[in-house]
Amino acid sequence: MKRFENVYFINGTAYAGKSTMVKLLAKKYNGIVCEENYHDAKLQELDSNEFPGLTYTRDLVDWRDFIRRTPDEYEEWIKVVTKECAILELQILEELKEQRRPIFVDTNIPVEVLKEISDKEHVLIMLAEPEISVNRFFERPDKEKQFLYRLLLEEENPETALENFRKCLMRVNSKEINDRFSNAGFNVIKRDEARTIEETLELVEKAFGLK
Repeated sequence: MKRFENVYFINGTAYAGKSTMVKLLAKKYNGIVCEENYHDAKLQELDSNEFPGLTYTRDLVDWRDFIRRTPDEYEEWIKVVTKECAILELQILEELKEQRRPIFVDTNIPVEVLKEISDKEHVLIMLAEPEISVNRFFERPDKEKQFLYRLLLEEENPETALENFRKCLMRVNSKEINDRFSNAGFNVIKRDEARTIEETLELVEKAFGLK
């Protein structure tokens, strides 16, 4: 028996529908929802030496330094953060699983780790085409993304700043990463603009064996 038999993980790329699906599933099945960045619950207690990636944004004085990073710097930071997030997410899930309710997680836990702690029926990959993940990134209403968007527009050359940030996003939502997710051995659902949210939810439920 796997370690997290009552947890349903959704990983993948940006703008693929992960956060929407975990919320709908938790509501329908009286479960617990762990939305994007749920590891932030432990952020304030982190040691910056042990978690340099996550505490970078926590302790950041000027967020303009964040948006001005090169694609190389952004990609390296994402790699570090992904590893750190996995540590915190697993700690949180260990605590939550004792409630004996289904848990639906929008996760960044690497697929290699998911293979060790879960099984094919409890992990789903949701993907959007790289161009969609990047070009529609700021269409989301959440405060963090809109804050970054305003900072980019306030730069001396907004178009150059936006283009640099899009290159950063493309590094972590590239075709190579899409292919890696697709070949990870888990069920995959790709974003389809012609499909309704209800139809997508039904596909997700089938992938998880919930119906």
